[in-house]
Amino acid sequence: MDDDFNMSLRKFLKQVGVTSQQAIEEAVRAAGPEAEGKEFTARMELTIEGLDMRHVVESTIKGPSE
Repeated sequence: MDDDFNMSLRKFLKQVGVTSQQAIEEAVRAAGPEAEGKEFTARMELTIEGLDMRHVVESTIKGPSE
C-alpha cells in the first residue's frame, strides 16, 4: 500500500480512537455513580461506502471503581 493510503488510514483511525474515547468518558461521567463497577457492552460498526465493507467490533467496558 502507498504512503498516502497509509497516512489517511492512520489519521482516520486516530480520529476514531480519540473521539470514541471522549464520547465514552462523557457518557460514563453523565451516568455518574450508576456506572461504577458495572460492565457495558460496547459495539463499533465500521462501514466504507463504495467498498461494500462492514466490520463490527464488540467488547466489554468496565465502569470506574468506586
